[in-house]
Amino acid sequence: MPLVKYPRKAEPPWKEWDQKSQKCGLRHTVYSVNGDQYTGEWLNNLKHGKGTYVWKSTLSIYEGEWECGKRSGFGTYSVQDPGSGEYIKVYSGTWKNDKKYGYGTHYYTAKEFYEGDWKDGKRSGWGRMYFENGNIYEGEWLEDKHDGQGMLRLANENRYEGFWKGGKKHGHGKFYYLDRGQLYEGIWVEDLPKCGTMIDFGRSEAPYPTKYPIPEVKVEDPTGVLEKAQISFLEVQE
Repeated sequence: MPLVKYPRKAEPPWKEWDQKSQKCGLRHTVYSVNGDQYTGEWLNNLKHGKGTYVWKSTLSIYEGEWECGKRSGFGTYSVQDPGSGEYIKVYSGTWKNDKKYGYGTHYYTAKEFYEGDWKDGKRSGWGRMYFENGNIYEGEWLEDKHDGQGMLRLANENRYEGFWKGGKKHGHGKFYYLDRGQLYEGIWVEDLPKCGTMIDFGRSEAPYPTKYPIPEVKVEDPTGVLEKAQISFLEVQE
């Protein structure tokens, strides 16, 4: 029986070129076909260590640490201002697997920014948000929304202290109406006060006090009545 020899399948040339050009250690700028460029350290042909990556299409730049080809560790992401050509800082903090993870600061506008914990690119954990309208929220977050315990201070100094769920006041909380010298304490459900008490609080120092003080509650066992009502609202939400 004749012996048939089949020709060995040849590897594409780019594989041999890639093996010969394995990048390890510090390298000068490496350019991609799409115009992106990277300058920094490599390990086994992957960005690893400290380096700078520039995206041509989005006019953005990342300067910081890498691990196995992804942004991991501390780094800063900036975008270029079309007018001035200068790079404006967007995020500065820690990364993991190419996403914001850990502690960092994100600048949304010149007057609006967040500083605190991140997880998988979203605000999660403890953090403080400065809004452009002057409001400030400080407390717990979950997937980019107020969730847990926190305080929202409005630009007029009125503030809410209590629990949140899905970005809304939800659960027990206190709202200080410092502009008129009153305090509401009770249960909130999806941003709405449902059951609680309103009392005068620093009415004499308030800039816009109400015309008449809040009258005294005259029912038998007001505390017990309030607690029973609040428990019923909480049970409905569970």
